[in-house]
Amino acid sequence: MLELMSSRDADEGAGLFDPIRFVSEGMTTDAHIRKVLKIVRTHLDMDVGFVSEFIDGKRVFRQVDGEKSPVGEGDSDPLEESYCQRVVDGRLPELMQDACTNTEALTIAATREMPVGAHMSVPLRLPDGRVFGTFCCFSFLANQSLNTRDLHILRAFAAIVSDLIHEELELERELQIKRERIEWTIAQASFHVRYQPIYRLHDETVAGFECLARFEGEPYRSPDQWFAEAEEVGLAAELEIALARKSLEALAQLPPDIILAVNFSPATIMTEAFGQLFAALPLERVVLEVTEHAAVANYTELSARLHPFRLRGLRLAVDDAGAGHSSFRHVLDLRPDTIKLDMSLTRNIDRDRGRQALAGALAMFGRAMGSQIVAEGVESEAELDALRRVGVTKVQGYLTGRPMPLADAVSLIGVKHKALRGLRA
Repeated sequence: MLELMSSRDADEGAGLFDPIRFVSEGMTTDAHIRKVLKIVRTHLDMDVGFVSEFIDGKRVFRQVDGEKSPVGEGDSDPLEESYCQRVVDGRLPELMQDACTNTEALTIAATREMPVGAHMSVPLRLPDGRVFGTFCCFSFLANQSLNTRDLHILRAFAAIVSDLIHEELELERELQIKRERIEWTIAQASFHVRYQPIYRLHDETVAGFECLARFEGEPYRSPDQWFAEAEEVGLAAELEIALARKSLEALAQLPPDIILAVNFSPATIMTEAFGQLFAALPLERVVLEVTEHAAVANYTELSARLHPFRLRGLRLAVDDAGAGHSSFRHVLDLRPDTIKLDMSLTRNIDRDRGRQALAGALAMFGRAMGSQIVAEGVESEAELDALRRVGVTKVQGYLTGRPMPLADAVSLIGVKHKALRGLRA
């Protein structure tokens, strides 16, 4: 732990001055720096404190503290005309008790116009040695009590600020890399679509396919990780739209009675791009799946948004039902045509009475609401038999077909699946 004490603290019997404890969890970088500025400026009895950034020959005031400050955050001026540049290159000392007694400082108009009395400034250096800007405090009057120990305090806090800025810059760099990766993936369509069959239990044939994304670019990882990254950089809607557009091209190669299910988040549904994509589609052949995991900010607005599309034949499914607390709210407020049971509910349902009871209740509710019940993640005939008994009407999962290329999906049309034979209730 770094502990510093100014000379006036010692004279007045004050306690140890610990800058580290002023950096708190849960605060933004800007908030951290403003807090540090205020602490240092007040402690040194200065009128103004600021952090500057050097950008394209200008000194930009990034954070400013002081009620009488003649500059505000975002203001800028030519770097060469500033105290900051002269401190960095050594033309001015880091500590001046009275700037008006320094010949170099008097060449700067602000020294007399502002005026500048006491002035303290130290460079903010990043780990690679680059000068980001400066950490400065000044007062309008001279202050002969300032000394080397005060300068050491300023340097210690400047080191903390440099670390905070470095962390922020690293985060921004990482976000930019992620954003460029998602933008490239969308622009190059660096993904492909796989189609997982959804079977009707009453005739054991394919009713449609769920469209699932598979990404080709590096890093190699699961689709949910790609979507999470797109959400992180604000490109989730663009990625969803690009995938849906590519997925729905398959409608032209499928019989008119075969549906395609595509996944959308509520936020994307509310975008203009969603409306443009769905404007000319044969919506009676499309099922829109809204995941239970996705938060809905306003059900009334979402329902109103979907209403004209549903009038044109679009069917709505609530995906992942039974996986979390939002399931019943989604079902009650969106009134879906299909309720899809999450694989966490269907897995081992043949050996779990609790799962059977919940799936049966959802199936009964679905029948009362006029909704189809689709079970996801079905992997065994025993699970299939249990699902049939509780009232599930359609299934998908590895038992009946893994996600596959479109050509393989087309070959399944009209063919009864052998795993479904002989299990009718």
